[in-house]
Amino acid sequence: MNSNVRYWLLPCLALWLTSCGAPPVVLEKPTGYRIYVTNESSGDLSVIDSNTFEVTSTIPLGKRPRGIHASPDGRTIYVALSGTPPAPPGVDESTLPPPDKSADGIGIFDVQSNKLVKIIQGGSDPENFDISADGKTLFVSNEDASGVSFIDLASAKVTHTIKTGAEPEGVKLTPNGKQVWVTSEEESSVGVVDIASAKLVKKIKVGRRPRTIAFLPGGAQAYVNAENDGTVVLVDTVSQEVITTIKIGEAGVSKPMGLLLSPDSSMLYVTTGRGHQVSAIDTKSNEVKSWVEVGGRPWGLALSPDGKTLITANGPNNEIAIVDLGTMTLSRKIKCSGSPWGVVALAK
Repeated sequence: MNSNVRYWLLPCLALWLTSCGAPPVVLEKPTGYRIYVTNESSGDLSVIDSNTFEVTSTIPLGKRPRGIHASPDGRTIYVALSGTPPAPPGVDESTLPPPDKSADGIGIFDVQSNKLVKIIQGGSDPENFDISADGKTLFVSNEDASGVSFIDLASAKVTHTIKTGAEPEGVKLTPNGKQVWVTSEEESSVGVVDIASAKLVKKIKVGRRPRTIAFLPGGAQAYVNAENDGTVVLVDTVSQEVITTIKIGEAGVSKPMGLLLSPDSSMLYVTTGRGHQVSAIDTKSNEVKSWVEVGGRPWGLALSPDGKTLITANGPNNEIAIVDLGTMTLSRKIKCSGSPWGVVALAK
């Protein structure tokens, strides 16, 4: 190629690259979601990538991490931590070591940095909680204090503690945000707390050892498990009475624990503890339509962001189970640390 042609081509090539240009570099948006699992006995959090279904990190949290929920914007994960030693049914509590109250609190985990940033007050022996719609207040069950604490996140302090019943666990705000319902395992009841007045206004008998509450849209009805009865009850929230009892399995064998509604509320998913299964209840007929074996004592559960996958925490087996809801089949199990308790799934 002679020099005249070369000198003519080079400016043309430069002009083409500038005006037409190579395609701009576009950074692909991360796909899939991450699963966050509290591990009660090992005191840490497992983080799992849904693209590989492998544990990508394990982050120390503190003693007995149990309840886990994300902030409304998905940027923060809150975890209940407790220094009270485990006391499962049948254990003589007088033989247990004294509680370490310095370990009680709510861990605040930053999703972007993948780090525990601080621990704030959570009342005595925090187990589970719910978050106000504006993300400003936590409502925490305090197991050994037989009540629920209001935690102001701005000041990181307890503002109220209200007695609701012995061995509280499940905590759920009504859809209108005016009440918080708290299960009492020992009293077989749900305590109804008026948030504005910070007072207990009602106790509703629901069956033996309730743990979890799920409100239907609009808040006129709520499902509550009765673990030791092998049932889930449907409560009318206006009359505050049980209107339907749904048998999940044989009492003592199938022990309903966790409850979670599908995104459209057409199905209620129920973990059955020692029954080793997840049952799916049709919320129109209130009948069990299907079930799937998932492993040892499933308890906490979560849905993937697209609502197509169910994740259960199987404590005794140190694993979580992944269920394809389209076929209601177990697709895989993933090993975690010690005694997985709660689960959250967040889009990347």
